[in-house]
Amino acid sequence: MTQATSSVLVRVNARKTDVFDIFNFKHYVGPNPYLETGALVFDWALIENRKPLPIEDYISSIGDRYPHLSKQTYESHAHLFAQVVSEVSKLDMNLHSHRWSIKPDANYSRISIQSLHERTTRAVVYFVWDWFEAITQDKDFFFDEELLSLQRQFRQSVYGGPTVYALLRTAYEKGIPTFYLWEEGLMQYGYGKKQVRGVATTFECDSHLDSDFTTRKDDCKTFLKTLGLPIPEGDIVWSEKEALAAAREIRYPVAVKPVVGHKGIGVTAGVQDAKELEAAYGRALAAIPEDQSARVIVEKSISGQDFRLLCVNGRFVAATERRPASVVGDGYLTIKELIREENRTSARLDTPTSPMSKIQCDEAMELYLEEQGLSLDSVIKKGRTVYLRKVANLSAGGISIDATSIIHDDNIILAQDIAQHFRLTCLGIDVIAENLAESWKSGNFAVIEINAAPGILMHLNPCVGDSVDVPSHILETFFTSGINAKIPIITFNKISVGELQETIDHILSHHPDWTIGAVCHDAVFVNRSQKSFRQDYNSNVQNLLRNPKVDLLIVEYDETTLEEQGMFYQNSNMVVLDNPTETEMMLMRNMIDGSTVVIKKDHNISIRRQGLIEDYTLGVDEPFTRVYLKEVGTIE
Repeated sequence: MTQATSSVLVRVNARKTDVFDIFNFKHYVGPNPYLETGALVFDWALIENRKPLPIEDYISSIGDRYPHLSKQTYESHAHLFAQVVSEVSKLDMNLHSHRWSIKPDANYSRISIQSLHERTTRAVVYFVWDWFEAITQDKDFFFDEELLSLQRQFRQSVYGGPTVYALLRTAYEKGIPTFYLWEEGLMQYGYGKKQVRGVATTFECDSHLDSDFTTRKDDCKTFLKTLGLPIPEGDIVWSEKEALAAAREIRYPVAVKPVVGHKGIGVTAGVQDAKELEAAYGRALAAIPEDQSARVIVEKSISGQDFRLLCVNGRFVAATERRPASVVGDGYLTIKELIREENRTSARLDTPTSPMSKIQCDEAMELYLEEQGLSLDSVIKKGRTVYLRKVANLSAGGISIDATSIIHDDNIILAQDIAQHFRLTCLGIDVIAENLAESWKSGNFAVIEINAAPGILMHLNPCVGDSVDVPSHILETFFTSGINAKIPIITFNKISVGELQETIDHILSHHPDWTIGAVCHDAVFVNRSQKSFRQDYNSNVQNLLRNPKVDLLIVEYDETTLEEQGMFYQNSNMVVLDNPTETEMMLMRNMIDGSTVVIKKDHNISIRRQGLIEDYTLGVDEPFTRVYLKEVGTIE
């Protein structure tokens, strides 16, 4: 490893032909001495006896990919490298990674890059390193292929799902603290007693009974009928023979789907005859989980367009039309080739922010093409549109079109009437209608099914039409603002166990009903009860913020912890500094409005509150605790 204290740099990670090296990686989950957010921090240095190209040469090549970077000026190669890493970190997905910093030293530069997922950010750093070295050596660099690998890596992370990422990004923009609970597999929004936990659009306040009920399509269908809603005629079958009999009774065309299922898996609409039904029945069976009975619904297939109506907290917020994947002929490419070309378009990057997924080729597609007298090898005439599926499954490449502005009031009432019967934060209602702008009472309209964990990207980023900010609707169900998601936090740079206990007792004397979480480097407390202390300091902080009873948090962060782990949270209501180091002064960053800072330097006291500064000197034998406990009493 390159020794920062040495005047001679030793090659660490660099290859024989490299002109610079990177080393000393450290990842912080939250604020740290270098950035106010989670960050990947590393050292960057030029290799002695090797000269890089002039900065302009790198800018020229990089500008071909990122033209806006060529319009800026850079103090050094390290500054350019940091800016490029920050840009690539967005992964062409418009990820919210835009903060970076650089701290020059005599022998190296310390670069800090805003980071959400450590593994992906580290891979981005190496990616940019390879890119720079390829420019240096005038070698080809397969940027698109490498970027695709990085995108896949992020997509496979806990943050990479479209719904999870949309909520995470919106929470970040609103100042709502968010972190992932690895052991529980849940995302937590907010701190202490203000918290809400969940997975995607399912939250702890949701009724598990209602959520499970929505997966039982047969019972749901019966229930919706009792509400007087339009439900397709049909029956549940246990065998292919029964399915054929049911289809004959209700008459073709029919739809076939598993009783237990989600995301349109195993669903086939518009089944026209016995041959198609046999194939559709097989797909429905294959989609049923092994621990579930092999029950399949055969129901009348309703003609019209496929719509998803979304309700949040019982209120209608969005409507989206979903159309099956399609291709348009050019007169010489086959359908298979057209699909390949379509899948290469930027709109189908299949990222957490792209409006369309890749078009999936499978048996259902081939059977539907066969019905149309086509195959994947068919060449279709120029301008002809060929639909590839009967079902508008977005995960298989379907197209979303915003329909929020055209929906008829009666259809909004219908959606809300359904949603208000379920104790679920989010509910997706799938309907078939000839025209959503007409009342469901006037014609061809049917409720197909309801979904307890609906995806939201189709509304947030439709292929066609305006975006509906569904993540804000969801988060505003729980938090009126970012401040509303936080509990008061008091941060010390130095506090003993005895002083911590005294502070807890002082607060409880004013607020006897409160639950106070507190941690210093020697102990963890919940009120007066001492709890198990973990060596990973920030895990103690997280556990206290995870506690749904905690009204107020007290934490000690000294220089060593800030350098080694950084902070777990942002924003303090009060900071108490006892002869702080330069690093410990970072605790004053991003204070809550109206917060208080108490600083002791030797016997001199400075109190900063609401834009005012009060300075004085401690009296003889006057304890520092007397000063800050007086200020603690102002926290509500």
